[in-house]
Amino acid sequence: MQKIPKQECTAEFREQVVKRVQKGKSMRGVAKEMGLAEQTVRNWVKAGTLNGAGVVQVRPEAMEVSRLRAEVARLKQENAILRKATAYFARDAL
Repeated sequence: MQKIPKQECTAEFREQVVKRVQKGKSMRGVAKEMGLAEQTVRNWVKAGTLNGAGVVQVRPEAMEVSRLRAEVARLKQENAILRKATAYFARDAL
């Protein structure tokens, strides 16, 4: 299975998508218009809320969860490297 490359979207683009959904358009329709996956639109609307300046803000809880997930992934990778190194050096000792 081939991984689809991640698109980099500007904050203005995300803001425009969220505003369209908040004006009453369906998420599916906005996703189709903007060339996005429906789940991406749903995530942006769920994660962000528009403040007075019109900027999408991510909730602190979501930021913390994201940071912790990244840390867990990094620690798992380090753990795998240590296991391989241990096996390599144990093989030489025998």
